[in-house]
Formats: sequence, structure tokens, C-alpha cells
Amino acid sequence: MKAVQIEKYTKDLQTNVKEVPVPTITDDQVLVKVKVAAVNPLEILNITGAVKLIQDYPMPLTLGNELTGVIEKVGGNVTDFQVGEKVYSRLPIDSIGAFAEYVAVDANAIAHLPKNLDFLTGAAAALTGLTAYQALHEELQAKAGQTVFIPGGSGSFGQMAIPLAKDLGLTVIVSGSSEAKERTLAAGADKYLDYKTENYWELLEPVDFVIDTLGEKEFDRELSIIKPGGKMVSLIAGPNKQFAIDKGMPKAKQLLFGLAGKKFDKKAREKGVKYRFIFVRSDGEQLKEISRIIEKNNIVPAVDPTTFRLEDVNQALQLVAKGHPKGKVLLRVDYSE
Repeated sequence: MKAVQIEKYTKDLQTNVKEVPVPTITDDQVLVKVKVAAVNPLEILNITGAVKLIQDYPMPLTLGNELTGVIEKVGGNVTDFQVGEKVYSRLPIDSIGAFAEYVAVDANAIAHLPKNLDFLTGAAAALTGLTAYQALHEELQAKAGQTVFIPGGSGSFGQMAIPLAKDLGLTVIVSGSSEAKERTLAAGADKYLDYKTENYWELLEPVDFVIDTLGEKEFDRELSIIKPGGKMVSLIAGPNKQFAIDKGMPKAKQLLFGLAGKKFDKKAREKGVKYRFIFVRSDGEQLKEISRIIEKNNIVPAVDPTTFRLEDVNQALQLVAKGHPKGKVLLRVDYSE
């Protein structure tokens, strides 16, 4: 089968399409024939080695974190899935490989494709959906009646985070471009701020939570609008000691991440706020709940209209890294409609 691989971590976003054996499955896995794979910014971090302290991969590495596909085989212990069923997944962090014609996946990392999504739109749902779910439920432990602000939340993450937050009973405030205002409000946001004309740090009353999608440059402003006792979870600013503890990392890595995240923790502590960092993991049970919300609200993630095949992967990576995609960038591995 064909698979997109790298031989080593590199700053050059150049990959190779190789011929490799179709993977064999264990009793707890399924073999998925990949239909569509999503190209995320995470792919670039995997190629460059930017996240190797969190997950260091053996080489050669088959890339790809997110997919839709059809089950070809099921392991002896698998009872919830059958051959021929449509599924979607954020693959387990330690065994990615969606940029391939087939992938062996633990059955507890997949879910049936939501009924209102096809292979294209479904490939844009799992990773952002799980990120939003884990941020809201695990890191923030958000409750009905509380308020969350998502700066820069008008993109693909916000498409999933807003309805998931509304399902919890939260008030949701988002900032972004003027062009995205109507669709973001239509997704369920209670208030929208145009980042070019409205300074949220001057306009907003203190909120319970901030989900940071912008990183360190916005950190101080985001902190300034969180209530004492509130929390910030970042998708991008950087890990801290608590992240390493939560992931069960050895003491050496706890120390390393503690040093790396010290400035974030210190600033948050001075404001009476807790800082958390998230690196989304696979979870089939959570995906089932996300599917329920997707179907209930008829959420259809935006996908970029550019058609990329497996052999076009380097152009797709460049679009994600340097272009302005109009939604999730996708590789059509075995999908021609």
C-alpha cells in the first residue's frame, strides 16, 4: 500500500510516498481502509519534531492524525464494529498513520461516522471535536451557567467548540474576523467581537474561562479578563508541569516541562487563575458523544475546496503552513466524489 512517510525530523516540509506492507491487526484493533485524511497543523509539528518531548516517534514515521474510512477487518475481541461500517477517528498519539491506504487502529479510538457527515466533512470533525470536548470537560470542568471566551475562535476549532460548549449550558463569547461573524453566531455563539475594531480586554466583563487558540502573544490580555479562581486552557502556548503530571510523564520530563511552563504558571498564579495546556488524545467513547452533538445540531465542518491526493501531500502541507485555507485541508486517499 502507499503511505506518506518521513525518515527523520526536519524543518523542510518534504515527505515521501512509499510502498509499505498493509498493517496486521491485533485482537483489539480494526483495519480501516482510509477514505479521507485531514492535514492539520499538528502534522507540521510532527514533521519538525516540535512535539517530540511529548511524543517521540520511531522512524520511518507514517504521518496523519485524523481520518474517515471503512472497516475492512475486525480483531477477535472487537464487538462494537463490523466490516463495511463507516468510521472516523483521531488516531492514538503513539500510533498515528492516517496518510496511508490502510491503518490498524485500536477499536477504542474510533466511532461510527455521524449520519449527517460524509467522508470529507467527517475527516474535519474528530480532532477539533475531541480537543474541544477534553478542554471543556476535563481541563476546565465547565458547568452550566458559566462563561467561556474563545479568542480567535471563528475557525475550525470554534466550529466544534461552540456547540459543545452550548450543549453544556455555557455562555460563549468569540472573537474573530468580521467575515466569520454570521456563521459563528449561527453556530451558537452568544456574542461576537471583531478583533480588528473591538478590543475584548477593554469590553468584556470577567469570564470564568478562556480557551486560548492564539498563543503566547495574547497570553497577558487573555489572563486580564478571567475571574479570580477561573481557568485558562491553551491549545498552543506551551505545556507546563501539571501537563506532564497529568500525562504520567517521568520526573525528568516533569522538571523540564515545569521549567518551560514556569512563566505561564507564574503569570496565572498572580491573577488567581489556573493555567492548563492540552494535547488532544484519541477517545472513542468521547467521539460517540461528539457524534450525538454533531447530529443534533447538524454541524457540518468547513473543508477547503482544493482537491489533494496522497501524492499531493507536500502541497497540502504548504497550504496549511503558509496559505489561507477555507476550512480543513484534506487528502482524498480513496475518495473521488
